[in-house]
Amino acid sequence: MTVRKSIHILMGTLLLLGLLFSSAQACTGIRLVSEDGATVYGRTNEWGAFDLNSRVAAVPSNYHFRGLTPDGFNGKKWGGKYRFLGLDAIGKDVFIDGMNEKGLAVGFFYHKGYAHYMKYLKAKANNTITATDMVSYLLSQFKSVDEVEKALKHVRVVAVKEASLGIPAYAHWMVTEASGKSIVIEYLDGKLKIYPNPLGVITNNPTYDWQMTNLCNYLNLSINPAPNRKIAGIEFTPLSGGSGMVGLPGDFTSTSRFVRAAIWSHTDQPLKNSNDAVYELFRILDNFNVPLKSAEGSDNKDKNVSGMRSSTQWTTAWDLKHQVLFFHTQYNRRVQEVDLNKVKFTPNKIIHTPMDPTKQQDIHNITANLK
Repeated sequence: MTVRKSIHILMGTLLLLGLLFSSAQACTGIRLVSEDGATVYGRTNEWGAFDLNSRVAAVPSNYHFRGLTPDGFNGKKWGGKYRFLGLDAIGKDVFIDGMNEKGLAVGFFYHKGYAHYMKYLKAKANNTITATDMVSYLLSQFKSVDEVEKALKHVRVVAVKEASLGIPAYAHWMVTEASGKSIVIEYLDGKLKIYPNPLGVITNNPTYDWQMTNLCNYLNLSINPAPNRKIAGIEFTPLSGGSGMVGLPGDFTSTSRFVRAAIWSHTDQPLKNSNDAVYELFRILDNFNVPLKSAEGSDNKDKNVSGMRSSTQWTTAWDLKHQVLFFHTQYNRRVQEVDLNKVKFTPNKIIHTPMDPTKQQDIHNITANLK
């Protein structure tokens, strides 16, 4: 085989992998901390294959859970210690994002191609969960990052095929507490790996440590404009504002989004309180919106996207200090609010409300004000 033919095969393989991965999730998560110590975590949720029809779910304390294994619901049993709000998907109590009454937030982020869970051992089923159990397990049981780290060392996480996807839910997770401390949880080669997350940023592939190393390629980026330079006696000046960010990657890949999220979340304006942090979080995350089909790969043309307006199905901001959820969706850009402390939780029952009661933009008409 010639070198040229080998290169063509390699490029074709990479293109195919890119299409497979790009048609899945392209989520971005960040954390901001205001000057008064309030922490706000938020993320975009991208899925370009079909409408997830996500709901806001209120899960009471003392709710009884059972972990899922390849054999069914014969996994770990636990009772919830804490109430939490979660955002679900596909009509199931499978939570993608959430926050509990202690201000602990957990986000589920796609990690296909890298996540490799532990081997399923039937004899250890009573201490086993799967990826789609992780958000409910952590939010219902723990109030801090330290507690999460200690507990996960003693729990087995295995792969279970999700019927709606046809494959297991491959994921890694960002966990953030009210103090601002954050970690990323990954399962690589069947082993648990927990990374400190001082920047408070996550996207998708590859692994978190690679993403952090890649940031070293962008140390030249600055909020300050590039200086004038004189070459051959001619003085050159930047053509416009923003010249200090020339070289910032602008595509939708997870590696480029990680760089942008890290830069923008650490070059923002001073944030006095949680309200400022929420507003700034939405401004930053709106830069990651993915128009439907624009970056999701040509293979989604036959999928059920009827009625959808975007691959970014919703965007959240969780105020961990006051335990309030803010969000907007692909159908309605108006920010909506759910205050965990004012929810009437129902004992032994998970209650739901659609994120979009009507899939239509709420537009405020101010024509009458022009008198």
